[in-house]
Amino acid sequence: MSRVAVVTDSNSGITLDEAKKLGIKVVPMPFLIDGKTYYEEISLSQEEFFKRLEDDVEISTSQPEPGLVTDIWDTELKQADEVVYIPMSSGLSSSCHTAAMLAEDYNGKVQVVDNQRISVTQRQSVLDAMTLADRGMSAAEIKEYLERQKFESSIYIMLDTLKYLRRGGRITPAAAALGSALRLKPVLQIQGEKLDAYTIARTKKQGVNKMLSAMEDDINKRFNGISNVHLEVAHTKNETAALEFVQTIKEKFAVDTVDIAPLSLSVSCHIGAGALAIACSKVID
Repeated sequence: MSRVAVVTDSNSGITLDEAKKLGIKVVPMPFLIDGKTYYEEISLSQEEFFKRLEDDVEISTSQPEPGLVTDIWDTELKQADEVVYIPMSSGLSSSCHTAAMLAEDYNGKVQVVDNQRISVTQRQSVLDAMTLADRGMSAAEIKEYLERQKFESSIYIMLDTLKYLRRGGRITPAAAALGSALRLKPVLQIQGEKLDAYTIARTKKQGVNKMLSAMEDDINKRFNGISNVHLEVAHTKNETAALEFVQTIKEKFAVDTVDIAPLSLSVSCHIGAGALAIACSKVID
């Protein structure tokens, strides 16, 4: 049986400490802040990032340097026979396509998974890959399985501000100004590869209720019941509200476990602080 190593990127929300405990490697995602490159969790903490974001400095995302990615693969292949690499969704970053091209030089020993995941759903894919490897699947078999299940997840996220969507050109300045004046809370969704509008709420409480209703509908109609999914909560600099949301979800769906993690900085720079999300990922067979 092949020894399969699992590698992901920091968009999964998996910290370096958690990665060490899991026995995996995490590729840190780079950011450009006022022209200087920083790496998530290595030279840029969540706290430092949001401070810079609040100061209105210019922040842009980038993809990892190819050499950094292949160095990690090479290190893992010294101890394992194959590598499964699970980057963020190709619909949200070009880093997945770049990794797939780099993997062509590895004669099948590196399998890049394009299963349209981000944040807590990407994290669950990493855990699923580890389980499948323990079951004896090869890297190619794990890739095929995860990609076959790529639409078996759901995310709804409520934003606290429209400022960063406007800055990124995702909504017009007029729409942002109107939304801010009315104190509207947009709720976005990720169903597969794209981040799309879902609905608008007038209050945070209304937004939470709309997200819960949408998730309940998905669980019942798409996933055939709560026993078939992992439930997850993500947030941007909004831990207190996220912990309260976890308790609400546990009570509503009668579950004991809801995973929670901060959203990756690659997403945070486009939506700002105060965001709150509910997600689910289908349990593997």
